[in-house]
Amino acid sequence: MIRSIWINLPVNDVHKSKAFFTHIGFTPNSSYGVRDDSASFLVGDGQLVVMLFERSSYEGFAGVDLPGHLNGAEVLFSIDAESPEEVDELARKVIEAGGSVYGEPAYKDGWMYGCGFIDLDGQRWSVLYMDTSKMPLG
Repeated sequence: MIRSIWINLPVNDVHKSKAFFTHIGFTPNSSYGVRDDSASFLVGDGQLVVMLFERSSYEGFAGVDLPGHLNGAEVLFSIDAESPEEVDELARKVIEAGGSVYGEPAYKDGWMYGCGFIDLDGQRWSVLYMDTSKMPLG
């Protein structure tokens, strides 16, 4: 039986990445990732676990050598927001923490408001508020 899902990400500097994700609002998880080469966070109400590992540690347990530079295009992680204001706030925090925004906060199709950002290691994330009362049916 599957009880939870963890996202494991390689990072170049676990201390800088830990500061980044803490600044944008991820909850540090003191149960895991307490070594110098890893960090752990809980995300959202379901408390999805995001683990950060120094590249060499990640390569060791993943059984793969990573390319010299990850472009972050392999996966897009999406985060649910409770309001357009929360999307705007997260975009501001990403910039403050040293990340970049690749999709400025904006409405799409009249019922979705979101933005896209890139973390310190090039991974792409999206943040999306959805007003389902305005979602077209059919």
